Amino acid sequence: MGLYNNGLRSKGYLFVRNGLIITFLILFAAATIFPIYFMIISSFGDPVEAGAMSYSIFPSKISFESYKFFFKFSPHSLDWLLNSFIVAACITVSNVFFATLAGYAFAKMKFKGKNILFAILLGSMMIPGQVTQVPLYILIVNVFDLQNTYTALIMPSLVTVYNIFLVKQFMSSIPVEIIEAAKIEGCSQPKIFWHIIMPLSKTVMAVLAILTFMAAWNDFFWPFLVTNTMDMQTIQVGLKNFRFANTTYFAPMMAGATISAVPMFILFFSLQKYFLEGVTVGAVKG
Repeated sequence: MGLYNNGLRSKGYLFVRNGLIITFLILFAAATIFPIYFMIISSFGDPVEAGAMSYSIFPSKISFESYKFFFKFSPHSLDWLLNSFIVAACITVSNVFFATLAGYAFAKMKFKGKNILFAILLGSMMIPGQVTQVPLYILIVNVFDLQNTYTALIMPSLVTVYNIFLVKQFMSSIPVEIIEAAKIEGCSQPKIFWHIIMPLSKTVMAVLAILTFMAAWNDFFWPFLVTNTMDMQTIQVGLKNFRFANTTYFAPMMAGATISAVPMFILFFSLQKYFLEGVTVGAVKG
């Protein structure tokens, strides 16, 4: 009888615990998804000013006029999307390439000062990005006079220390015996990197591509600093043009934000398999 009562208590405890966990996860998911839902729903409103906008969780009607208004609002609306794609694509490719090279060098190659150099790189991660914005702005704009150029938008983010660290940690798990066997067969370092290391590193490279593209596409502050003409603005900076001193075109701005979110969803779902594998890398031995 005592065991029976204990079993009932344990089942009741598990039921309550699982119910609380599920409730918390549902609330957390709802809080996460709601801003995206509100953005999409608001984008189907009429292109009216903020003062006449009626905010509602459920739309009274569906209209695509705000999307038309977004492209007609400025002759550079398409340029904003194109600029974002060019900048994000270049930054993503350069980060994947250079971070993979640097990560391989730090993980598998031996050279003098490797540990010191890697420690300096890790130390630079401790410096907030906002601290370096002013000297970087002075270099790009005042010294090199690169304002309103793709070079100014791309150059500061060609490779990041975090990506190098991520690749280095991943490649440290690749057995050294594979590389030694390739050297015995007469493979040079470039051949080892291209034919052995890169195929084994598809997972971390996909993770780098997703995270870097998302960061570059969604970046607002740096493109806002180095561009002052509408033709060179990215989509995130271009959206601010829908807000004026006394009014805001809310629905068209939400339409532009929805359009800008589409590449993120496409990239994530196309590389979701590799991203989930990258999250679980090193979690299981054997």
